[in-house]
Amino acid sequence: MKKLLAALCALFVTVSAWAAVNANTATATQLEELKGIGPVKAKAIIDYRTKNGPFKTYADLEKVPGIGPKMLEKLKTELVVSGGAAPAVPAAKAATKPVPAAQPVKKP
Repeated sequence: MKKLLAALCALFVTVSAWAAVNANTATATQLEELKGIGPVKAKAIIDYRTKNGPFKTYADLEKVPGIGPKMLEKLKTELVVSGGAAPAVPAAKAATKPVPAAQPVKKP
């Protein structure tokens, strides 16, 4: 039983190490788990994101104080930027028509 528990713990740690952190939704704690990001840089990322909106590209992260090209290059394997880009053309509102409910088949 102990071996099974140890194997599950090892698997969890391995899988969680592969999980990327989203710069647009991460908490300070999640950002601090990244290599090279401490409390000050995590706060700077969140403050910038709050003031300027979501990051659209990795290049936007270089605008955060304390994050330069070298840091950004190190973070690319652990940090993702998604959900920040606004659609180029707003989607048209879909017309909603009621869909008729399925009717039971009547036997003759």
